[in-house]
Amino acid sequence: MTVSALLSPQTIFLDTEISSKKKLLQLIANIVADRTQLSESSIYSNLLSRERLGSTGLGQGFAVPHARLNDLDKTMACFFRLKEAVNFEAPDNRPVDLVFTIIIPEEATEEHLLILSSLASIFSREEICDAIRNAANKDEIAQIIQSAEQ
Repeated sequence: MTVSALLSPQTIFLDTEISSKKKLLQLIANIVADRTQLSESSIYSNLLSRERLGSTGLGQGFAVPHARLNDLDKTMACFFRLKEAVNFEAPDNRPVDLVFTIIIPEEATEEHLLILSSLASIFSREEICDAIRNAANKDEIAQIIQSAEQ
């Protein structure tokens, strides 16, 4: 599965106003719960548990909070461009304003690793991150990500 195939206009959120990593994880849990039969508290708990293992902030203002859940039948993703960057304890100490979240079925280990690898490859390129920060709309962001995958 490609990263761009996981996105749609309904899963791209622009200029989201969030004040902290915790509030962002709560928002993600709320959005995923609305689109699945999973409980918001379970999703949030799994996202938070993963963050406690080590920050999912990768650097260059990008983070990939993710969780694996038992009762999920297909991978879900959301992309956020935050209005104001938040502290994510990234290795470069840069606050995060670009966030790609993936929620993956528990048994989908290979898919999980492939998606994380693709995301790291795409968002490690400063020109891609800058283009996304300057994109005018959701369609433009989707196109930038799709082009970066090729």
